[in-house]
Amino acid sequence: MSNAKDETAERIAALERELAELKSAMAGKEDKPEPKKEFVPAPFQKYDPTANFTMPASALAEMVRVVPDNFMRDVVRDNRAPQNPGMIPDSQQPASPSPQPSATPGWIEPRPLGPQPGINLVDAQLIADDVRQRAELARKLK
Repeated sequence: MSNAKDETAERIAALERELAELKSAMAGKEDKPEPKKEFVPAPFQKYDPTANFTMPASALAEMVRVVPDNFMRDVVRDNRAPQNPGMIPDSQQPASPSPQPSATPGWIEPRPLGPQPGINLVDAQLIADDVRQRAELARKLK
């Protein structure tokens, strides 16, 4: 029994030494949580659906080859052309004068009421279908 007490005492002494070593190793290193960093949102990036598109160089070269050389020059010239009627040169102005304004602007004569165009074709289809349905019903009832 004394042998068991000695072993227990030795184990307790070993554990106390290990505890003392751990305490000395942790001295000055207390369990403090790291300070929280201030939230900084990621910079906004506008969505670009073409961001990851790629094209083979041969396809791009073929597209460039198809466009005529004077195309961009014509686009720029059209963009710089006069936009309002006062700036259009005389050669481009309409030959006939504009119509005189009416006493009732925006007014037009109403169309007379009557059957719509093509209604006779619809009527013929409906009559033919009615005849077909009546014949089918008469055949079933006999």
